[in-house]
Amino acid sequence: MKRRDKDKILILSATFGDGHKQVANAVGEAIEKALPNAEPVIVDVMQWMHPYLYPISHYVYKQSIKKFPQLYRFFYRKTRVKSSFSVKLNALLSMGMKALLEIIEKTNPAVVVSTYPFAAGLMSNLKEQGYVTIPAVTIITDYTDHSYWIHPFTDQYVVGSKQVRDRLIVNGVPGNKITNTGIPIRQKFNQIHHRKKLAKKYGLSDNKFTLLIMGGGDGFIGKGLSTFHALDNLQESIQIIVICGRNHRLRKQLEEANLAPKHKFLIMGYCEKVHELMAISDLMISKPGGVTITEAMAMELPLCLYKPLPGQEEDNAQYLVEAGMAILAKSDEDLINKLQIIVKNQSPLDFMKQKSRQFQSKTSTIDAVAAIVQTIERCKNEHYSIRRLALQKSM
Repeated sequence: MKRRDKDKILILSATFGDGHKQVANAVGEAIEKALPNAEPVIVDVMQWMHPYLYPISHYVYKQSIKKFPQLYRFFYRKTRVKSSFSVKLNALLSMGMKALLEIIEKTNPAVVVSTYPFAAGLMSNLKEQGYVTIPAVTIITDYTDHSYWIHPFTDQYVVGSKQVRDRLIVNGVPGNKITNTGIPIRQKFNQIHHRKKLAKKYGLSDNKFTLLIMGGGDGFIGKGLSTFHALDNLQESIQIIVICGRNHRLRKQLEEANLAPKHKFLIMGYCEKVHELMAISDLMISKPGGVTITEAMAMELPLCLYKPLPGQEEDNAQYLVEAGMAILAKSDEDLINKLQIIVKNQSPLDFMKQKSRQFQSKTSTIDAVAAIVQTIERCKNEHYSIRRLALQKSM
């Protein structure tokens, strides 16, 4: 008997912000486990379209956010709602339909899933101009909306909250084209972890207040080491885990610095087992990226959001603080004051954990995969109905 080829599910992503790639990987992992007759194909669409310019453009993107945050905020707010300006800028940033068409022809997918807004725009343009009729699904990777996620030929949107769903409807997206699943994350963040065993694994105490600091990968935590030195002002001795990501310079600086001797520091680089470190921790200081905060919510880990970047991070921070799942620190002094209260009093942590249980979804990723499958089937039925109607008219 001839072996049936697996249906390809093309997932378009980009590393302009790690969240897009993490969501793509989470969905791809879930597809492999849940759909034996399907094969996920993950493509960094920006790297594919601009292989030589990509490293430069990625660097410029990171530097522009860090060094010119007000300019980034201006463009983000200016394009938040669709306007003539946002349409012109989007057209400039979304050039590359020919390259995307090559990816699609090479893959021959049953559906195209976009976790990056400009990929979603390119896909919609291809459908609008009649180059493809493949179903298009967009997964929004933040707890906010933006005009660059919304395109007329997108068949289905997967969103992380009711608030985003409501905002899409206000912006003209039919409600039946929006599925609120929560932002997809890897399954390991939904599993039960044993704090005592993990603390021993990393050489830490399981009954001492443990602070996890993330966001050093791009060097966004403070200028120099001021934030880390400020921790010396805490009265109590605590454990502090710092994940530096691929920022080797920061890791070396921290390892060589004389950081707050009263505290126990665990300095780490890029880490594949962030879920284990979250399971050990009582509080996490982080930038409010959509995926990182969703992972923390799944782990019921309270959040302290520190100096959110302009744009979607500010919106994510507002969503979390208003929902009671996080506190916001705007300066080193504000951060230490809030930490001092939390270390002494468990009540704020208990409150944030309770709110996380209310808002999280343990099935967000598998629900997103189900929405993708349903979109494929719905589009098949719609195309069948259109063909049948055309046949009847021709008779």
